[in-house]
Amino acid sequence: MKAATFFDGEGWRDGILTADDDGRMLLSDDSPAVGLPRFDGVIIGGFTDHHVHLQLVDHALLAGSRLGRVVDLGANPAAIARLARHNSGETHRFSAATGDSGGFEGGTPELRTPHEARATSIEFAGAFLTPPGGYPSERSWAPAGSFRQIASPADAAAAVAEMADAGASCIKVACNSDAGPVFGDDTILAMVDAASARGLPVVAHAQGPGEAQRAARLGVDTLAHAPFTERLTDDEIAAQAASVSWISTLAIHGDADRSVAIDNVRRFHAAGGTVHYGTDMGNGPTPVDVNPHEIAALRDAGVDDTALLRALAPADPLDPASVLLVLPATTSDPLDARPLKV
Repeated sequence: MKAATFFDGEGWRDGILTADDDGRMLLSDDSPAVGLPRFDGVIIGGFTDHHVHLQLVDHALLAGSRLGRVVDLGANPAAIARLARHNSGETHRFSAATGDSGGFEGGTPELRTPHEARATSIEFAGAFLTPPGGYPSERSWAPAGSFRQIASPADAAAAVAEMADAGASCIKVACNSDAGPVFGDDTILAMVDAASARGLPVVAHAQGPGEAQRAARLGVDTLAHAPFTERLTDDEIAAQAASVSWISTLAIHGDADRSVAIDNVRRFHAAGGTVHYGTDMGNGPTPVDVNPHEIAALRDAGVDDTALLRALAPADPLDPASVLLVLPATTSDPLDARPLKV
Protein backbone atom coordinates (compact mmCIF):
# COMPACT_ATOMS: atom_id res chain seq x y z
CA MET A 1 0.00 0.00 0.00
CA LYS A 2 1.35 3.41 -1.00
CA ALA A 3 0.16 6.99 -1.20
CA ALA A 4 -0.22 8.09 -4.82
CA THR A 5 -1.02 11.22 -6.79
CA PHE A 6 -3.48 10.73 -9.66
CA PHE A 7 -5.26 12.73 -12.37
CA ASP A 8 -9.05 12.67 -11.97
CA GLY A 9 -9.86 14.14 -15.39
CA GLU A 10 -9.66 17.76 -14.25
CA GLY A 11 -6.69 17.97 -11.89
CA TRP A 12 -4.35 16.13 -9.53
CA ARG A 13 -5.47 14.45 -6.29
CA ASP A 14 -4.06 12.12 -3.65
CA GLY A 15 -5.19 8.53 -3.13
CA ILE A 16 -3.95 5.09 -2.16
CA LEU A 17 -2.48 2.46 -4.46
CA THR A 18 -2.95 -1.20 -3.47
CA ALA A 19 -2.81 -4.64 -5.11
CA ASP A 20 -5.77 -7.03 -5.35
CA ASP A 21 -5.61 -10.80 -4.81
CA ASP A 22 -4.56 -11.30 -8.45
CA GLY A 23 -1.71 -8.84 -8.09
CA ARG A 24 -3.38 -6.10 -10.16
CA MET A 25 -2.77 -2.55 -9.00
CA LEU A 26 -5.89 -0.67 -7.88
CA LEU A 27 -6.36 2.96 -6.93
CA SER A 28 -8.75 4.45 -4.38
CA ASP A 29 -9.46 8.08 -3.51
CA ASP A 30 -9.08 7.44 0.22
CA SER A 31 -6.89 9.98 1.98
CA PRO A 32 -3.44 8.48 2.64
CA ALA A 33 -2.28 8.34 6.25
CA VAL A 34 0.55 10.58 7.34
CA GLY A 35 3.84 8.79 6.81
CA LEU A 36 2.51 6.24 4.30
CA PRO A 37 5.25 5.54 1.73
CA ARG A 38 4.62 7.37 -1.54
CA PHE A 39 4.53 5.79 -4.99
CA ASP A 40 7.32 7.06 -7.23
CA GLY A 41 5.47 8.87 -10.01
CA VAL A 42 1.90 9.93 -10.67
CA ILE A 43 -0.97 7.85 -12.03
CA ILE A 44 -3.39 8.54 -14.85
CA GLY A 45 -5.98 6.42 -16.60
CA GLY A 46 -5.33 5.06 -20.07
CA PHE A 47 -5.79 7.65 -22.80
CA THR A 48 -8.58 7.84 -25.39
CA ASP A 49 -8.11 7.98 -29.14
CA HIS A 50 -11.46 9.31 -30.37
CA HIS A 51 -10.89 8.39 -34.04
CA VAL A 52 -9.51 4.99 -35.05
CA HIS A 53 -10.15 2.34 -37.70
CA LEU A 54 -9.27 -1.00 -36.13
CA GLN A 55 -9.92 -3.02 -39.28
CA LEU A 56 -6.96 -1.21 -40.86
CA VAL A 57 -4.38 -1.93 -38.12
CA ASP A 58 -3.14 -4.80 -35.99
CA HIS A 59 -5.57 -4.31 -33.11
CA ALA A 60 -3.65 -6.81 -30.95
CA LEU A 61 -1.06 -4.06 -30.39
CA LEU A 62 -3.59 -2.18 -28.25
CA ALA A 63 -2.75 -4.54 -25.39
CA GLY A 64 0.70 -3.04 -24.91
CA SER A 65 -0.29 0.55 -25.60
CA ARG A 66 -1.11 3.56 -23.44
CA LEU A 67 -4.66 3.64 -24.81
CA GLY A 68 -7.37 2.73 -22.34
CA ARG A 69 -10.21 3.47 -24.77
CA VAL A 70 -10.62 3.90 -28.51
CA VAL A 71 -13.59 4.97 -30.63
CA ASP A 72 -13.78 3.27 -34.02
CA LEU A 73 -15.35 5.62 -36.56
CA GLY A 74 -15.92 3.34 -39.54
CA ALA A 75 -15.95 -0.44 -39.63
CA ASN A 76 -18.12 -3.42 -40.44
CA PRO A 77 -20.59 -3.18 -37.53
CA ALA A 78 -20.79 -6.94 -36.89
CA ALA A 79 -17.00 -7.34 -36.90
CA ILE A 80 -16.27 -4.34 -34.69
CA ALA A 81 -19.03 -5.34 -32.26
CA ARG A 82 -17.42 -8.75 -31.86
CA LEU A 83 -14.05 -7.20 -31.13
CA ALA A 84 -15.57 -4.74 -28.64
CA ARG A 85 -17.29 -7.59 -26.79
CA HIS A 86 -14.08 -9.60 -26.81
CA ASN A 87 -12.08 -6.76 -25.28
CA SER A 88 -14.71 -6.29 -22.58
CA GLY A 89 -14.36 -9.98 -21.67
CA GLU A 90 -17.94 -10.77 -22.66
CA THR A 91 -17.18 -13.38 -25.32
CA HIS A 92 -14.78 -16.22 -25.92
CA ARG A 93 -12.89 -16.38 -29.16
CA PHE A 94 -13.90 -15.82 -32.76
CA SER A 95 -14.75 -19.06 -34.50
CA ALA A 96 -11.67 -21.22 -35.02
CA ALA A 97 -13.80 -23.69 -36.94
CA THR A 98 -14.68 -21.15 -39.63
CA GLY A 99 -11.40 -19.25 -39.47
CA ASP A 100 -13.37 -16.07 -38.83
CA SER A 101 -11.05 -13.29 -37.69
CA GLY A 102 -13.83 -10.72 -37.87
CA GLY A 103 -12.27 -8.94 -40.81
CA PHE A 104 -9.32 -7.71 -38.74
CA GLU A 105 -5.60 -7.81 -39.26
CA GLY A 106 -3.71 -9.71 -36.61
CA GLY A 107 -5.77 -12.92 -36.77
CA THR A 108 -8.14 -14.41 -34.26
CA PRO A 109 -7.96 -12.89 -30.78
CA GLU A 110 -8.00 -15.20 -27.78
CA LEU A 111 -10.21 -14.95 -24.73
CA ARG A 112 -8.92 -12.48 -22.16
CA THR A 113 -8.84 -14.30 -18.83
CA PRO A 114 -9.31 -12.47 -15.51
CA HIS A 115 -5.61 -12.54 -14.53
CA GLU A 116 -4.44 -10.97 -17.79
CA ALA A 117 -3.77 -7.27 -18.30
CA ARG A 118 -6.81 -5.06 -18.55
CA ALA A 119 -7.86 -4.55 -22.14
CA THR A 120 -8.44 -1.36 -24.09
CA SER A 121 -12.14 -0.51 -24.17
CA ILE A 122 -13.58 -0.25 -27.68
CA GLU A 123 -16.53 1.93 -28.64
CA PHE A 124 -17.69 2.24 -32.22
CA ALA A 125 -19.94 3.95 -34.72
CA GLY A 126 -20.31 0.99 -37.04
CA ALA A 127 -20.47 1.75 -40.74
CA PHE A 128 -19.96 5.09 -42.44
CA LEU A 129 -23.37 6.37 -43.57
CA THR A 130 -22.93 7.89 -47.02
CA PRO A 131 -25.01 8.73 -50.12
CA PRO A 132 -24.83 6.45 -53.18
CA GLY A 133 -21.33 6.84 -54.61
CA GLY A 134 -20.23 8.93 -51.61
CA TYR A 135 -17.08 8.70 -49.53
CA PRO A 136 -15.63 6.15 -48.75
CA SER A 137 -17.57 3.80 -51.04
CA GLU A 138 -15.02 4.37 -53.82
CA ARG A 139 -11.97 3.79 -51.60
CA SER A 140 -10.11 0.50 -51.96
CA TRP A 141 -9.15 0.53 -48.26
CA ALA A 142 -12.77 0.48 -47.05
CA PRO A 143 -13.47 -3.06 -45.72
CA ALA A 144 -16.56 -4.93 -46.84
CA GLY A 145 -19.57 -3.77 -44.85
CA SER A 146 -17.83 -0.68 -43.48
CA PHE A 147 -20.18 1.75 -45.24
CA ARG A 148 -23.91 1.99 -45.93
CA GLN A 149 -25.15 3.88 -48.98
CA ILE A 150 -28.27 5.82 -48.00
CA ALA A 151 -30.71 6.95 -50.67
CA SER A 152 -33.47 8.63 -48.62
CA PRO A 153 -34.36 9.97 -45.16
CA ALA A 154 -36.28 6.74 -44.50
CA ASP A 155 -33.17 4.70 -45.35
CA ALA A 156 -31.18 6.99 -43.04
CA ALA A 157 -33.41 6.23 -40.06
CA ALA A 158 -33.19 2.50 -40.77
CA ALA A 159 -29.38 2.64 -40.97
CA VAL A 160 -29.15 4.50 -37.68
CA ALA A 161 -31.35 1.83 -36.08
CA GLU A 162 -29.08 -0.90 -37.49
CA MET A 163 -25.96 0.70 -36.00
CA ALA A 164 -27.66 1.31 -32.67
CA ASP A 165 -28.84 -2.29 -32.51
CA ALA A 166 -25.27 -3.46 -33.20
CA GLY A 167 -24.13 -1.58 -30.09
CA ALA A 168 -22.87 1.69 -31.56
CA SER A 169 -22.08 4.52 -29.14
CA CYS A 170 -22.29 7.14 -31.90
CA ILE A 171 -23.28 7.47 -35.57
CA LYS A 172 -20.78 8.36 -38.32
CA VAL A 173 -21.98 10.45 -41.28
CA ALA A 174 -19.87 11.16 -44.36
CA CYS A 175 -20.13 14.76 -45.62
CA ASN A 176 -17.16 14.83 -48.00
CA SER A 177 -17.90 16.95 -51.07
CA ASP A 178 -14.25 16.67 -52.17
CA ALA A 179 -14.70 12.95 -52.83
CA GLY A 180 -18.19 12.61 -54.29
CA PRO A 181 -21.84 13.36 -53.57
CA VAL A 182 -23.04 14.46 -50.13
CA PHE A 183 -26.39 14.19 -48.39
CA GLY A 184 -29.07 16.82 -48.67
CA ASP A 185 -30.04 18.62 -45.51
CA ASP A 186 -33.21 16.58 -45.08
CA THR A 187 -31.32 13.27 -44.92
CA ILE A 188 -28.78 14.57 -42.41
CA LEU A 189 -31.60 15.92 -40.28
CA ALA A 190 -33.28 12.50 -40.42
CA MET A 191 -30.05 10.90 -39.17
CA VAL A 192 -29.66 13.46 -36.39
CA ASP A 193 -33.27 12.93 -35.30
CA ALA A 194 -33.02 9.13 -35.42
CA ALA A 195 -29.73 9.15 -33.52
CA SER A 196 -31.11 11.53 -30.90
CA ALA A 197 -34.09 9.23 -30.37
CA ARG A 198 -31.62 6.44 -29.55
CA GLY A 199 -29.49 8.69 -27.32
CA LEU A 200 -26.54 8.65 -29.74
CA PRO A 201 -24.37 11.59 -30.83
CA VAL A 202 -23.61 12.11 -34.52
CA VAL A 203 -20.02 12.44 -35.75
CA ALA A 204 -19.51 13.92 -39.22
CA HIS A 205 -16.59 13.62 -41.60
CA ALA A 206 -17.03 17.16 -42.91
CA GLN A 207 -14.72 17.94 -45.83
CA GLY A 208 -15.06 20.46 -48.62
CA PRO A 209 -16.15 24.10 -48.74
CA GLY A 210 -18.90 24.87 -46.23
CA GLU A 211 -19.37 21.30 -45.03
CA ALA A 212 -18.13 21.88 -41.48
CA GLN A 213 -20.51 24.78 -41.02
CA ARG A 214 -23.39 22.88 -42.62
CA ALA A 215 -22.87 19.87 -40.36
CA ALA A 216 -22.89 22.08 -37.28
CA ARG A 217 -25.98 23.94 -38.45
CA LEU A 218 -27.85 20.66 -38.94
CA GLY A 219 -27.20 19.49 -35.39
CA VAL A 220 -24.18 17.20 -35.71
CA ASP A 221 -22.44 16.84 -32.33
CA THR A 222 -18.81 16.29 -33.33
CA LEU A 223 -16.58 16.77 -36.35
CA ALA A 224 -14.43 13.69 -36.98
CA HIS A 225 -11.62 15.95 -38.22
CA ALA A 226 -10.75 19.48 -37.20
CA PRO A 227 -11.68 21.51 -40.33
CA PHE A 228 -8.76 21.42 -42.73
CA THR A 229 -10.05 22.25 -46.20
CA GLU A 230 -10.71 25.91 -45.43
CA ARG A 231 -9.84 28.51 -42.82
CA LEU A 232 -12.96 29.32 -40.85
CA THR A 233 -13.69 32.92 -39.97
CA ASP A 234 -13.56 34.02 -36.35
CA ASP A 235 -17.36 34.23 -36.30
CA GLU A 236 -17.62 30.69 -37.68
CA ILE A 237 -15.12 29.51 -35.08
CA ALA A 238 -17.18 31.09 -32.31
CA ALA A 239 -20.33 29.40 -33.59
CA GLN A 240 -18.56 26.04 -33.80
CA ALA A 241 -17.13 26.40 -30.28
CA ALA A 242 -20.64 26.91 -28.93
CA SER A 243 -22.25 23.97 -30.69
CA VAL A 244 -19.89 21.12 -31.64
CA SER A 245 -16.67 19.44 -30.53
CA TRP A 246 -13.74 18.61 -32.80
CA ILE A 247 -11.57 15.49 -33.03
CA SER A 248 -8.07 16.71 -33.86
CA THR A 249 -6.54 14.29 -36.46
CA LEU A 250 -3.99 16.97 -37.32
CA ALA A 251 -0.99 14.75 -38.06
CA ILE A 252 -2.55 12.88 -41.00
CA HIS A 253 -2.44 15.95 -43.24
CA GLY A 254 0.18 17.29 -45.59
CA ASP A 255 1.74 20.63 -44.78
CA ALA A 256 -0.88 22.94 -46.31
CA ASP A 257 -3.94 21.21 -44.85
CA ARG A 258 -2.19 20.73 -41.51
CA SER A 259 -1.41 24.44 -41.31
CA VAL A 260 -5.06 25.30 -41.93
CA ALA A 261 -6.26 22.74 -39.39
CA ILE A 262 -3.81 23.88 -36.70
CA ASP A 263 -4.83 27.50 -37.20
CA ASN A 264 -8.51 26.54 -36.90
CA VAL A 265 -7.85 24.47 -33.75
CA ARG A 266 -5.79 27.23 -32.15
CA ARG A 267 -8.66 29.71 -32.48
CA PHE A 268 -11.33 27.11 -31.65
CA HIS A 269 -9.52 26.14 -28.44
CA ALA A 270 -8.99 29.80 -27.50
CA ALA A 271 -12.74 30.37 -28.01
CA GLY A 272 -13.54 27.64 -25.49
CA GLY A 273 -14.24 24.86 -27.97
CA THR A 274 -13.82 21.23 -26.92
CA VAL A 275 -10.95 19.45 -28.68
CA HIS A 276 -10.71 15.65 -28.48
CA TYR A 277 -7.44 13.84 -29.19
CA GLY A 278 -7.86 11.57 -32.22
CA THR A 279 -5.48 10.26 -34.86
CA ASP A 280 -7.52 8.58 -37.62
CA MET A 281 -5.49 5.49 -36.72
CA GLY A 282 -5.18 3.28 -39.80
CA ASN A 283 -4.94 6.26 -42.17
CA GLY A 284 -1.38 5.58 -43.25
CA PRO A 285 1.37 4.15 -41.00
CA THR A 286 0.02 5.38 -37.68
CA PRO A 287 1.12 3.79 -34.38
CA VAL A 288 -1.36 1.68 -32.44
CA ASP A 289 -0.63 3.79 -29.38
CA VAL A 290 -0.39 7.46 -28.48
CA ASN A 291 0.87 9.24 -31.60
CA PRO A 292 3.73 11.68 -30.87
CA HIS A 293 3.08 13.55 -34.14
CA GLU A 294 -0.52 14.25 -33.08
CA ILE A 295 0.65 15.39 -29.65
CA ALA A 296 3.16 17.76 -31.27
CA ALA A 297 0.51 19.19 -33.61
CA LEU A 298 -1.90 19.78 -30.72
CA ARG A 299 0.83 21.64 -28.86
CA ASP A 300 1.42 23.74 -31.98
CA ALA A 301 -2.27 24.63 -31.78
CA GLY A 302 -1.95 25.73 -28.16
CA VAL A 303 -3.49 22.60 -26.61
CA ASP A 304 -0.91 21.70 -23.95
CA ASP A 305 -0.40 20.86 -20.29
CA THR A 306 -3.70 20.13 -18.50
CA ALA A 307 -5.71 20.99 -21.63
CA LEU A 308 -3.79 18.30 -23.52
CA LEU A 309 -4.49 15.72 -20.82
CA ARG A 310 -8.18 16.61 -20.98
CA ALA A 311 -8.16 16.24 -24.78
CA LEU A 312 -6.72 12.73 -24.26
CA ALA A 313 -9.72 11.99 -22.00
CA PRO A 314 -7.95 9.60 -19.62
CA ALA A 315 -10.10 6.84 -18.20
CA ASP A 316 -11.23 7.05 -14.58
CA PRO A 317 -8.22 5.62 -12.71
CA LEU A 318 -10.51 4.64 -9.81
CA ASP A 319 -12.37 2.19 -12.06
CA PRO A 320 -10.95 -1.31 -11.40
CA ALA A 321 -11.24 -2.06 -15.12
CA SER A 322 -9.12 0.92 -16.15
CA VAL A 323 -5.74 0.65 -17.77
CA LEU A 324 -3.39 2.55 -15.43
CA LEU A 325 -0.43 4.59 -16.61
CA VAL A 326 2.51 6.04 -14.70
CA LEU A 327 4.06 9.44 -15.33
CA PRO A 328 7.25 10.72 -13.71
CA ALA A 329 6.27 13.09 -10.89
CA THR A 330 8.24 15.89 -12.58
CA THR A 331 6.21 15.97 -15.83
CA SER A 332 2.70 15.94 -17.22
CA ASP A 333 3.86 14.99 -20.71
CA PRO A 334 1.61 12.13 -21.95
CA LEU A 335 4.47 10.80 -24.08
CA ASP A 336 6.31 9.98 -20.85
CA ALA A 337 3.43 7.75 -19.64
CA ARG A 338 4.04 4.04 -19.33
CA PRO A 339 1.66 1.20 -18.40
CA LEU A 340 1.69 0.50 -14.68
CA LYS A 341 3.27 -2.87 -14.06
CA VAL A 342 2.61 -5.12 -11.09
